[in-house]
Amino acid sequence: MKKLLFTCMLLSFSIISACSDKEETVPNKSQEEQQQPKMTNKPQEERQSHANQQEPPKTNKGNTVASNTQAGALKNIKDQLKTNLPIILPTELPITKGTFLTATTKAEANQVEVLFFESKEYLPINDRKLKNSQTATIIARLVVKQYPNAKEANEQISFENFSQNGGQKVDLGYNIKGYQDAGAGSLWTGWNEGRWALATHTRTDNSEAGVKLAKQAVQFLETHMLPIPKQNGFAHVDVYKSGNLIVWQDEKLVYTLDSIKEPLKALEIATGFYH
Repeated sequence: MKKLLFTCMLLSFSIISACSDKEETVPNKSQEEQQQPKMTNKPQEERQSHANQQEPPKTNKGNTVASNTQAGALKNIKDQLKTNLPIILPTELPITKGTFLTATTKAEANQVEVLFFESKEYLPINDRKLKNSQTATIIARLVVKQYPNAKEANEQISFENFSQNGGQKVDLGYNIKGYQDAGAGSLWTGWNEGRWALATHTRTDNSEAGVKLAKQAVQFLETHMLPIPKQNGFAHVDVYKSGNLIVWQDEKLVYTLDSIKEPLKALEIATGFYH
C-alpha cells in the first residue's frame, strides 16, 4: 500500500513538473511571435523613407517648366498670364536654330505684356536669368490692352488711306501702288492692303532703301497673312531697325508689337497671329 502511494505521488509530481515546463515555454513562443511584426515593419519604414527621398522636387509656383518646343513654351506662357482677357498668342515665332523660346509675363486687369526671348538653354517662363542679356535675347514685346469699347480702341490705330493722302506714286509690284511723303529729313513710303496701312521709313538721303524695303514687305505678304483686324491695323517698318511697330485692333482689344530689330522679322512675327 505504501509502495502504491509512493508511486502515485511520484507520478503526480512528474505531471505537475511537465505542466510547469509547458507553461514556461508558451510565453517564450508568444513573445517571439509578438516580436516578429516589429522585425518586418522596420524594412517597410526604411523603404518608405527611401521612396520619399526619390520624389522629384516641386516646381516654383512663380513660373512654369521650360519646354523644348515652341508649342509647349507658348502654352506655358498663356497659362502663366492667368488673365481673363480673350487674347491670342502667335502660333510660332522666328527664332535662331538651336535656341529655345521663353518669356517674361505681366498681367493686369485690362492689360497684359509678354516679352519673348530666345535662349541657348531651357529656361522657365519668368526665370530670373532672363534679366541677364547674356543669357537670352529679346525677340519681341507684345502688349494687349482692353479699352471700354471698340470706338476707343479704334482711336489708337493710326490708319491712313494713302491713295487719298496723295504723294509721289511708286510701283511696289503685285499691282500695289505706294505713296511717298518726305519731311524733316525722313521719307515714308506707304501703301494699303485690305484693312492694313503699312509704311517704311528711311532718311531722305537714302530714299532707295525705303522703296526696296517696301517691295520686300509686299513680296513677303503675298505668301504670308497678317492677322485680320477688327477694324484696322498699321505697320511701320524702319530701314535703320529703330522704329519697327505693328498695331492692330480686335474689337475692344489693341495688340502692339515692338522691340523687334529686323523690319521683315517684325512682319513675320505679326503673321504668326493669323488664325
